[in-house]
Amino acid sequence: MDTDKEITGETEEQSSEQEPKDIGKLLVESNLITRRQLEYAQSLQLSQGNTLTEILLDQKFISPEELTAILSVQMNVPFIDLKRHVLQPQSLKLLNEMMARKYTAVPLDIVGDSLVVVMADPGDTNAINDIAAHAGMQIQPSIGIPSDILEAIDLNYQAKSEIEDEVNNLVKSGEVTGMTPPSFSKEYTGDAPIIRTVDLFLSQAVRGRASDIHFEPQNDRLRVRYRIDGVLQEFMSLPMSVHPNIISRLKIMAGMNIAERRIPQDGQITITVDDRNVDIRAASIDSAYGEMMVLRILDKSRSMMELANLGFRAQDLEKYRRMLSTPYGLILVSGPTGSGKTTTLYASISELDREHRNIVTIEEPIEYYFENINQIQVNPKAGITFASGLRAMMRLDPDIILVGEMRDNDTANIGIQASLTGHLVLSSIHVNDAAGTFSRLENLGIESFYTSSALIGVVAQRMVRRICPHCRTIGNLPPVEGETYEKVLGEKLEEYYYGSGCNFCGNTGYLGRIGIFEILEMNERLREIIISGTSTSEIRKLAIEEEMTPMIKDGMLKVKEGITTPIEIMRNIVSTQ
Repeated sequence: MDTDKEITGETEEQSSEQEPKDIGKLLVESNLITRRQLEYAQSLQLSQGNTLTEILLDQKFISPEELTAILSVQMNVPFIDLKRHVLQPQSLKLLNEMMARKYTAVPLDIVGDSLVVVMADPGDTNAINDIAAHAGMQIQPSIGIPSDILEAIDLNYQAKSEIEDEVNNLVKSGEVTGMTPPSFSKEYTGDAPIIRTVDLFLSQAVRGRASDIHFEPQNDRLRVRYRIDGVLQEFMSLPMSVHPNIISRLKIMAGMNIAERRIPQDGQITITVDDRNVDIRAASIDSAYGEMMVLRILDKSRSMMELANLGFRAQDLEKYRRMLSTPYGLILVSGPTGSGKTTTLYASISELDREHRNIVTIEEPIEYYFENINQIQVNPKAGITFASGLRAMMRLDPDIILVGEMRDNDTANIGIQASLTGHLVLSSIHVNDAAGTFSRLENLGIESFYTSSALIGVVAQRMVRRICPHCRTIGNLPPVEGETYEKVLGEKLEEYYYGSGCNFCGNTGYLGRIGIFEILEMNERLREIIISGTSTSEIRKLAIEEEMTPMIKDGMLKVKEGITTPIEIMRNIVSTQ
């Protein structure tokens, strides 16, 4: 074996691959890896058969950014960091999504008579020729990080043009049915325009990190909106003539009755997007202009989180884990709809002992399924409500009980009795802050004596959007936001972090969400004033004296750390506290 092949770890069989022959030598000469790391990677290459670069990345000897930069030098092509460049709309029109995914390539911009394309492998001449023929332009290849290219494809190819084409095909085919539900069945061919249209809507929503899809009939159009990072955004509008077809197709997928429009219905859909299974919860109801349908996307790969990753500050996480370690009592998670209560409850039971303790849940609906946990679905038609299910659960020898929500007297009363008789009970309740939980339980008919005896503590929370890490920058704080920040933390903040907008956040400046919390942990002083029937404001005041960090303060501390922005905290909390 010659010296170059010894350094690169290439065999004769691998020499035909697209990987540069001297990449190992370049990495060593650039001090990005040591010779010992290279030799170890070479030995793994001989036994595993993977490429050298795959092994170096897998062993974390080198980062994707470092590898792409050195490949850029070796191949003499520009390295484009897609985190810092915005794809130009006119360039996106020249390369369709199918070809972009086929070659892991994305068009960046038009320069003169050439199209700048960021590729995972700019040495692939077949790909360059194919893209050039498709775009009708010369290609200037550049190299980018493969994972960044795929993410840019997900976020920038929003399937709008494909959906518009399919809708046009649907109209031309004569399959649109006006205001009458179509009669197609489950055997309807997978090549039909309506099936392709709905599939595009669903796959784009999953790739775009949407949590919900809204199909909302209006007077003259069908409005389609996605909820991304907690905010509804209009995706596109369609002619009302296709509304019955789309709703009926979704009903068939969800196992609902397409002939019934007057009665609200719900169902379940399972789809596969990019080799991962995604569950979708469907709900429909008749509105003024026709049936409205909302789909809740339950993407387990994104939504299941550990407590440590939810956003608890270190002292609050320690406090909450101490509450969870209590052998019996009641823990409540409070907040409005969409505040992440279910995520916190699921993350909580994930940390509990499922091997030696019997954990039983009653939920409406069961959003995610766990191993070694007994989950019960609310089913009013079968007589299973939160209250009746909880009663039945008490005969199943439970150690830990999770009740989806305490919404009525029966459920709250049985849950509290269970917590007083040796069970750890976790549940959610619709209250704006931790201190308001006591008045809410009183409104449900629970006496303060029982509440103070059973309750271990309350976690109140909201979800706020994170600043996009790819376009995070520093700017001057607007006066109103600065005044609110100063009022909460007692200090000025002249400059703050915000997202300027980029490919990866859809130019919103935000990417993902994080929780902000306040944790009220019960003690004797709190129990005494609760039994005495004091006001919510007095409970809150004492809780803060007992080291409860108010939710708005927790939020502004995350602003100080550059995680979110003051306007996000104000949007979610100031109006409710």
